[in-house]
Amino acid sequence: MNILIVNNCKLPVIYYGGTERVIWYLGKTLTRLGHKVSFLVAQGSMCGFAKIIERNPELDVIDQIPKDIDLVHFHFTPKGVEKLQVPYLVTIHGNPNPAESLDKNTVFVSENHAKRHNAEAFVHNGLDWDDYGNPQLDNKRSYFHFLAKAAWRLKNVKGAINTTLKLKGEKLHVLGGSRLNIKMGFRFTWQPRARFYGMIGGEKKINQLKHSKGLVFPVRWHEPFGLAIIESLYFGAPVFGTPYGSLPELVSHNIGFLSNSSTKLIEAMRHCQDYDPKTCHDYAATHFNAEKMSKAYLNLYESVVQGKEINRNSPQTIAVDTPKFLDWVK
Repeated sequence: MNILIVNNCKLPVIYYGGTERVIWYLGKTLTRLGHKVSFLVAQGSMCGFAKIIERNPELDVIDQIPKDIDLVHFHFTPKGVEKLQVPYLVTIHGNPNPAESLDKNTVFVSENHAKRHNAEAFVHNGLDWDDYGNPQLDNKRSYFHFLAKAAWRLKNVKGAINTTLKLKGEKLHVLGGSRLNIKMGFRFTWQPRARFYGMIGGEKKINQLKHSKGLVFPVRWHEPFGLAIIESLYFGAPVFGTPYGSLPELVSHNIGFLSNSSTKLIEAMRHCQDYDPKTCHDYAATHFNAEKMSKAYLNLYESVVQGKEINRNSPQTIAVDTPKFLDWVK
């Protein structure tokens, strides 16, 4: 099959970039499985295993689709997608605006994500764990970590810091933010036991995860998926987070603990050594790998190529009266 993957990003990703990482591994694995893959992405992109077609931001993306493509896989909802003359899928990676119109061939990244949009089709994200190397599960673990874009208040880095530092002598390493944030409202975090490492990636991030006692992830929104969860588990770090969005779907009792109460999370974190690093690792490696993700997408590709609809109805956000920030009990 001749597959075109379309996104607004530049490839490859170096630091922060969850969607970029997912589509890179999707394309790489589809190629290994015998399919021809091209990326229609931002100018300046490079790839050794697939053809790069640079997007012209001045033109409609629909008008830049080559004519020899069997299927187009968008990773955002493009304008005028209904005009496309070839089969296509649209994966939504975030929580779209309730007013946004979603295509009937939309795929979500968790079952919870799909249900919240009155849809059935979802594919869990997967990563190519070969790129992550040896997890070294017997490493000494001397701190907890937070992994997300800390500037987003919905990710609740403040809650992660305050929860961790209530444990005597414990430290939190914040991966994905700085101590001083000005762009999204002036914030300065002074606690010396919270260390900030910025938007790190590659070996620097991996080395941090290898020595962590656990991921502290008290998000205050319905997390669509959360690559931070599976990356942390791969390196043997259990997850301590809130029960929102995909988290109950991804985090079972033997690999982490979920609560919107800081007090309850503190008690669970106090017993972090009770979680077996190998159990955490094996779970992530088995259930959230790039091959499993790619084969799930191939099944959906076959359906749309045959003219089948992957959702019974056009997805839409189910109207729920919830605050912007979900409950977090200090």
